[in-house]
Amino acid sequence: MPTIMPVSSLRSYTEVLDGVAPGAPVFLTKNGQGKYAILDMDDYNKLAAENRLFSELEAGRTSGDKDGWITSENVRKHFAKRAQHVQ
Repeated sequence: MPTIMPVSSLRSYTEVLDGVAPGAPVFLTKNGQGKYAILDMDDYNKLAAENRLFSELEAGRTSGDKDGWITSENVRKHFAKRAQHVQ
């Protein structure tokens, strides 16, 4: 069950922050509407990393649509060559 509090609860911010835990953000409302979320830093970093990943995946899909796709065989050959250079 999410923790939802009015933004006025920030007057006693230590109580609000005590409610924040990994996987359990605190949501603040203003005039009865959701307005803010307070996240654990690990959760924030995970969301930021997921956002970067999805952006890169979208850029790859867009590039494939625009410039053409590489066959799986060519991908295997590319990484096989790179693996030989590393050894």
